[in-house]
Amino acid sequence: MFVLKNIKFLDVLSIDYLEISTGKVTSIIGGSGAGKSTLAKLLNKMITPDSGKITYRGKDLTTYDPVKLRREVVMLSQTPLAFEGTIEENLQMGLKFSEKQLATDEEMKTILKDMELNKDLQEPINKLSGGEQQRIALARVALMKPNVYILDEPTSALDDSTEVDVMQTFIKNAKAKDQTVIFITHSEELARTYSDEVIIIKDGEIDD
Repeated sequence: MFVLKNIKFLDVLSIDYLEISTGKVTSIIGGSGAGKSTLAKLLNKMITPDSGKITYRGKDLTTYDPVKLRREVVMLSQTPLAFEGTIEENLQMGLKFSEKQLATDEEMKTILKDMELNKDLQEPINKLSGGEQQRIALARVALMKPNVYILDEPTSALDDSTEVDVMQTFIKNAKAKDQTVIFITHSEELARTYSDEVIIIKDGEIDD
């Protein structure tokens, strides 16, 4: 799905070759400052490499309109984005921005259950804890049903038990839809447990 060749970005990343497969769960692990988030931003075209080439589905990433690309390749940043208003309004926001059909109450209630959240749709978002808001953000991107999810530490605010349950359900649902999941995690155990492929980054380079 993604192929990176001779990529350099500042003094942060230097990747000779990397391929990320379609329909697989790929985790990116490495120490703090290794370049994991930078790699994720390159795939979503939030930043562009200083040199080298990235292709998505065989097409040069530079030729994609960024807005259209991000409707197919949805990125969830490490810090959960919460919009003022209710849980329902937060769940619908991604669909509104991407000009997709809004979710039904049933779909939203199902995704809340998947995220281990027993909450009313009309509950104000500011009443939720940081971990709960992180799960709402994950639910929001799940409702968008993109081709690719790029998740930057999607469960960092969750306890171990909830983290396992949420990721297990999220990945199960994504695989059922043949979606591609790329997730950055500090947890090697989580990566090894749920990933089809693991990419290790060390000092900005792929560690073989």
